Amino acid sequence: MAFPIPPPPKTALGYHRILSPSAGVRVSPLCLGAMNFGDAWKGFMGECDKKTTFEILDYFFENGGNFIDTANNYQGEESEEWLGEWMKARNNRDQASSPLRKLQTDYIDLLYLHWWDFSTSIPEVMQSLHHLVQSGKVTYLGVSDTPAWVVSKANQYARDHALTQFCVYQGRWSAADRDFERDIIPMVRDEGMALAPWGALGGGAFKTEDEKAKGEGRNMRPQSDNQRAVTVVLDRLAKAKGTLITSVALAYVMHKAPYVFPIVGGRKVSHLKGNIDALTLELSKDEIREIEDAVPFDVGFPSSMLFEFFGQQKWHSEMSTFDIPLVKSAGYLDTVQHVQPIKPRKIE
Repeated sequence: MAFPIPPPPKTALGYHRILSPSAGVRVSPLCLGAMNFGDAWKGFMGECDKKTTFEILDYFFENGGNFIDTANNYQGEESEEWLGEWMKARNNRDQASSPLRKLQTDYIDLLYLHWWDFSTSIPEVMQSLHHLVQSGKVTYLGVSDTPAWVVSKANQYARDHALTQFCVYQGRWSAADRDFERDIIPMVRDEGMALAPWGALGGGAFKTEDEKAKGEGRNMRPQSDNQRAVTVVLDRLAKAKGTLITSVALAYVMHKAPYVFPIVGGRKVSHLKGNIDALTLELSKDEIREIEDAVPFDVGFPSSMLFEFFGQQKWHSEMSTFDIPLVKSAGYLDTVQHVQPIKPRKIE
């Protein structure tokens, strides 16, 4: 007797993925950022009232989304409170303290260390976080906005002492801000971690001149030169593919590495629909290079010396051992390539 097969998901958001090689939890390919949810910060983030928040959450959940990012201080704590009210009203939380009370749940699936303060020792931090896991309040640990060397050292300490390791890294990464590629991406690849980039849409700054003239969106910092240059290329590719600038921007980071789960915000359901469309968008290697050529990127020492070797070639993130000129000078070597990202999902 064959087991029944469930109906296919409505959208590509419903095709879940394993979070990382070190965390077997199944999550949607996009993570919904909840920083917009609340009234406290509407002066600079734009308005997103409770009714709209629930509509966005409903659409995300109904289309297969199950990965949401929030923090204790977002919107003066309204973000967590509204999210908790929504989960209780929809009765969709079957499976944490102040955040647990506000979220109206018993435990948190994934708890991030929000940033590294350079004042607390690695042993103290990892022992304390592991205690939360052991107490049943937290299942997985992540880390955000922290130097790669700290994360590697912390995970090694956890391994050496049979503690819970970080399984996902969150930080700023977009086509206009590629610092992630120097040390963070190589680090997570080596540690078996996932990437949850925030700012993949440029913090709302990937706007054409016409869009800026309309004055819609966040009232935050002005568009940088890098963001302006990248926007021109994103806009050209979006028009050629009949899609949105934001969809191309999201597709870019998801083409660059495996286990990438961009955190997407939005104050309207239409914003979320456009983000989901990015999951079906395919970019060629030439198109990725076109985006990257919009802004010069200095990988920095020592990678610049090892891979570019004083200008002999241009560094890119897919380079491996045999791309190092000094290795080539020692003889011929076949090497295993990096694990590749999941290809965009085509929905019939």
